[in-house]
Amino acid sequence: MSYELITRHITGDSPGRKTSFQYFKIGPEASADIPKVFIQAALHADEQPGIMVLHHLLKLLKQADAKDQLVAQFVLMPMVNPLGMGGLRLNQHQGRYEEVSGVNYNRKWPRLYEAIAEDIDGKLGQDAENNQQIIIKAVADWIASSKPITAVEQQRHFVIQEAYDADYVLDLHCDDEALVHLFAVPQLKESSHNLSTWIGSAATLLAEDSGGGSFDEVWPALWIDAAKENPEYPIPLKVKAAGTVEYRGESDVFDDLNKDDANRLYGFFQDEGLISGSAIMDKPQIAPEPTDLDATEMLRVDQAGLLAYKVELNQMVKKGQLIAELIALEGDEAFEKRTPIFAGTSGRIISRNINKYVWPGCSIAKIVGNEKLESRGEYLLED
Repeated sequence: MSYELITRHITGDSPGRKTSFQYFKIGPEASADIPKVFIQAALHADEQPGIMVLHHLLKLLKQADAKDQLVAQFVLMPMVNPLGMGGLRLNQHQGRYEEVSGVNYNRKWPRLYEAIAEDIDGKLGQDAENNQQIIIKAVADWIASSKPITAVEQQRHFVIQEAYDADYVLDLHCDDEALVHLFAVPQLKESSHNLSTWIGSAATLLAEDSGGGSFDEVWPALWIDAAKENPEYPIPLKVKAAGTVEYRGESDVFDDLNKDDANRLYGFFQDEGLISGSAIMDKPQIAPEPTDLDATEMLRVDQAGLLAYKVELNQMVKKGQLIAELIALEGDEAFEKRTPIFAGTSGRIISRNINKYVWPGCSIAKIVGNEKLESRGEYLLED
């Protein structure tokens, strides 16, 4: 049995500032025979359902650890972005962007293979397991040699130190107003679909590279890139599951709701053979089949106005169907004119904008379809 609360300290970017970073390790020490599970929440610090989910999951894992039922090591970072938690301005929380650089906290994470390519050159062979160990050691050495300077670099360094060798990596987020959904890479389609089933996901959205360097793509990308660049050597994907879980909307932070979310995650880990003991619940109804992220429309507006929605979450819509009307707020027809906004694809509405005053470029809905959209381009995130 093992349970540890770890506290790190982040030096601030200005004199007199220091931030505490706390997380947990539970279960047996990870090794070649013992998998490692890494879960974090609130990387976007203004998205807090995941904190409540991990609050409840932590209790379940402690109970399982006391009964010697953990078959994996679990690393939980319930509040992975303490810097962002401090982004309070005029009684509003701004936790999505780093204040010094303006960079989204979930963008521009490192492409690990690029960092270690030279270090593994000439070392790989025909032993797949040995190749994995060579790559993991190279990443560990790169991490050890890195010198984080700014506060956000220090924070990311602590995270990478714990996540780089994990077999399961989950990043818990939320949307504005939404159904549960999951972002993952197509190489992990099967395990992602299983995860979606357990968490009650309305959609599993697949993209190998969504264009923004998001956290969840870092870990499978290491192995995907390594295999692509070294086709003559066997390099299996070490990561068994990785993805961004969107736990509904920003306001969906409730004990009963998120306790059920925690139970479902626990059930997934039991199903994966990472926790023994009696099943916490029956396996839920199979989730919808995964779809390509570039088949999901991020419906946007091109002018400011007040939204009047004409559809509900979970509603199936047809291409060309009226989704909302935008009430003009200026000009000769101010407060009278309504501009219709139509669906550009057929599919399911899985999210809407929580703010009804919107401005040019705002995304107002995600419509999960099955046909790839040429309009999506290479950058597939809302940002």
